[in-house]
Amino acid sequence: MAKLYKLLAFSIAVCITLCFGGCVKINVDKQTDIVTEDISSDTLPSSEVTTTTEATTSATTTEATTTVTTTTEATTTAEPEPEFVSVRIVCAGDNLIHRSIYNQAKRRADKNDIDGYDFSYVYERVESYIKSADLAILNQETIVTDEFEPSDYPRFCTPADLGSHMIEIGFDAFSLSNNHVLDKDEAGLLSTLNFWDSQENIIRYGAYKDKEDMENIRTMVVNGITFAFLGYMEHTNGLSLADDAVAEITYLRETELIEAQIRKADEIADVVIVSPHFGTEISNELKTNQINMAKMMIEWGADIVIGTQAHTVQTMEFIEREDGSRGFVYYCLGNFVSAQADPKALVGILGDLTVTKNLETNEINIENVKAIPIITQYGYNYSNIHIVPYAEYTQEMLEKHGADGFTKESIDKVLSYIPEEYLSVE
Repeated sequence: MAKLYKLLAFSIAVCITLCFGGCVKINVDKQTDIVTEDISSDTLPSSEVTTTTEATTSATTTEATTTVTTTTEATTTAEPEPEFVSVRIVCAGDNLIHRSIYNQAKRRADKNDIDGYDFSYVYERVESYIKSADLAILNQETIVTDEFEPSDYPRFCTPADLGSHMIEIGFDAFSLSNNHVLDKDEAGLLSTLNFWDSQENIIRYGAYKDKEDMENIRTMVVNGITFAFLGYMEHTNGLSLADDAVAEITYLRETELIEAQIRKADEIADVVIVSPHFGTEISNELKTNQINMAKMMIEWGADIVIGTQAHTVQTMEFIEREDGSRGFVYYCLGNFVSAQADPKALVGILGDLTVTKNLETNEINIENVKAIPIITQYGYNYSNIHIVPYAEYTQEMLEKHGADGFTKESIDKVLSYIPEEYLSVE
């Protein structure tokens, strides 16, 4: 009878195998008594995920644990892209405020029952360029203060309303390193420094109240990039600080001090901006000392050099350091505005470039460099002085210009000093 039961059990097992075999394979893990189903991959679309269930035994207990691992066939994990931040910089040249400019601002204010001076007309056509920048830099060629009466060439002084308006239209940093910084002696210099220091959310550099102030290198953080600012002048029109003066300025001939300051700035900032006031006035040609000084500044750690003084446009270029990195130099931006009469002085540029920082490597790149031409426009006897982007300049404006010899040919001659890859009429 026992044999009969065994035979019957064997027959039943064979039948079950014949009926269900090939559909699901039952595996018994003898070590853990965990039952797992192994579903053949040919039962899923080839593009779907294969799931594998593994049985493992805990190292510290006798209870079984199951680990489920999901993988996707024929895929690789892409490396994350490095994260970048960038800052668009716009820089303007000599803001040279002659009598004609502040007198017309006074008349416009009086006409509209406004106290003080209204300079808005002068800058309204270029205001959008300044406000659109992440960082806007200006060379303020004249001292700005109400502690002295307004005055013209050769020893300038400009009403404080001018400085306030420059901040209003979007300038963030003001270079005071120029040949007119001592036009009202040390008292005038200290007065203009007090004015700028009374303003919020801007910095001034290139002239200082005392040695401690000079050693405090100005920095500004914009979009996660730290900028440092330094400025130096070639001369101050024969004027100088007295031996017992407390104010500080640095001349370009003081190369050891300049090198030390630039190297220090390079240690505390991602990008070092240097504003040298150098070159021959009303000349588009470079002097040898401009070229040599720019190269030294870049090698010492300057990343962007913004030149002024010539009152007209000069060339621009990248300069490579010994380690293969490079900085950019605008040798001269020309005038932002003035009441000068020489046709060369009526054509300037806005410098426009983008600084990018790789947050993974801290590498800095200078990109999208542009030189945007601007024209100082005025009528007979320096009336209605204002700035016009060259992109908006018309033949009618040219014909009505009050300067003798200002022609399309004279404009083109100045613009010919801008390398074609940077010239941007927009």
